[in-house]
Amino acid sequence: CVCERESMCVCVCVCVCVSCASGFGSLAPSSGPAASVSFGGWVCSVSAVLMFISGVCVCVCVCVCVCVCAAGAFGGFGSTTSAGAGTNFNFSTPSNAGASLFGNTQNKGFGFSSGLGSSAPAGTGFGGALGGTGLGFGGFAGLQPTQNQQGGLFNQQASQSSQLFNTASALSAPSVLNDERDSILARWNQLQAFWGVGKGYYSSSTPPVEFSQENPFCRFKAVGYSCVSDVKDEDGLVALALNKKEADVRSQQQQLVESMHKVLGGNPTLSVNVEGVRALPDDQTEMIIYLVERSPNGTSKRVPASTLYSYMEQLNVKSALQQLGVIMAVSRTALTPAQLKQLLQNPPAGVDPIIWEQAKVDNPDPEKLIPVPMVGFRELLRRLKIQDQMTKQHQTRVDIISNDISELQRNQATTAAKITQYKRKLMDLSHRVLQVLIKQEVQRKSGYAIQLDEEHLRVQLETIQSELNAPTQFKGRLNELMSQIRMQNHFGAVRSEERYRVDADLLREIKQHLKHQQQGLSHLISVIKDDLDDIKMIEDGLHDSVHGRSSKLS
Repeated sequence: CVCERESMCVCVCVCVCVSCASGFGSLAPSSGPAASVSFGGWVCSVSAVLMFISGVCVCVCVCVCVCVCAAGAFGGFGSTTSAGAGTNFNFSTPSNAGASLFGNTQNKGFGFSSGLGSSAPAGTGFGGALGGTGLGFGGFAGLQPTQNQQGGLFNQQASQSSQLFNTASALSAPSVLNDERDSILARWNQLQAFWGVGKGYYSSSTPPVEFSQENPFCRFKAVGYSCVSDVKDEDGLVALALNKKEADVRSQQQQLVESMHKVLGGNPTLSVNVEGVRALPDDQTEMIIYLVERSPNGTSKRVPASTLYSYMEQLNVKSALQQLGVIMAVSRTALTPAQLKQLLQNPPAGVDPIIWEQAKVDNPDPEKLIPVPMVGFRELLRRLKIQDQMTKQHQTRVDIISNDISELQRNQATTAAKITQYKRKLMDLSHRVLQVLIKQEVQRKSGYAIQLDEEHLRVQLETIQSELNAPTQFKGRLNELMSQIRMQNHFGAVRSEERYRVDADLLREIKQHLKHQQQGLSHLISVIKDDLDDIKMIEDGLHDSVHGRSSKLS
């Protein structure tokens, strides 16, 4: 309780200790009232005490503080900052959270990004509308920020303290029958608390306590890991969980954007943009949005995620979003180093510190993953469904990539076939060009005597032809290969039971090699034939010229 002026604060506390050794084997309640008075506007604080004596002894303190300030009754609650409503296991640290069973005065948890309920930074349009200074967000200018409710805050703390006191009474010393059967009832209540279901009767005049899997004594708890978000608050991303199918959301995306724009004030300087849409288990869909504010000078800026989330958590806005099918909103912001350090150093309520430390040691990637608690079978089932959904999405993406690879392979095969065809055409065109050059060269040198280089070329061609026709050279080898192939075919026909297989790649290489050899031989033969024709033509020309000269001389 904080007062700006002189004040008087009176705090009354009742502590109940429950021994947890050997599964609450010995139950010995002990309570003692304590009162304190302070003057001068100073803070009166009471924290729970946690002691380990022959087991675990948990002391739950229920405190009621009443402060009278000079400015008016309960004036100190006016300066308390109320935390925005969030989901279980959030990273926010509201300043007015009630004391937990283990004495933590801050509500810490897991599962979602930080910034849930945090204050908006100054300098944006949202900040101006919500009490800060900035460009002036006209869409929210007519709406005043939600004021802190002093009475509701006090009642909430008292209700949480009363719930803890009733739970401790049901587990330690119920007084329903006022005999030895109450100890049996206490053990039954302990079993129900361990299981996380049932009702705990502790008094004949008051209703029983409802045990849920969120109570600190539930044993069905485990620790998993979640990815650390790398999105900044300036990116303005807020995830909305819609109770609709993905196909419906995608078909009605434009209508949803227009409806959200109206809910957020309908200011023409604001525009709602969709970052992405993905399916969730149980026919739900996640849609990530962000707001862009455009100033009169033409500049645009994204509204911070914390500011947008805080505005969406107002009662009137939240009810309007629920009518659109929004069941939950989460701010997508990354953890600061201080928040991450505080998160890892302090285990959540109800989680054994030893298990928490072991989870930090077993973290496969501390840079990208953080440990998160899983309380109850519902949370385990939820994570299982989400993992199954992500597995299906990954499989879908793998199938798409596989189809793309198959298409690329088909295109590659088609391209390779076209390249081979073009090579063959190029070779044919080269041969045709060579033939044209030969004919042109023959016409150009007609009437000239054989030159020295042509004589060398003729000798080389004759040598090549003799080598090809030699028994031990290529022709002989080809004949030998042909005979072996015929022999193998003959043996295969005679002895059908014996089958020999040749590697397809090796056979293809042999065929390719023989094809090249055949093409080379054909080319050489054609060149030799053309040269022989040219030589014969030259000889005929020489013979005719000699015969003409001799006739003239005679």
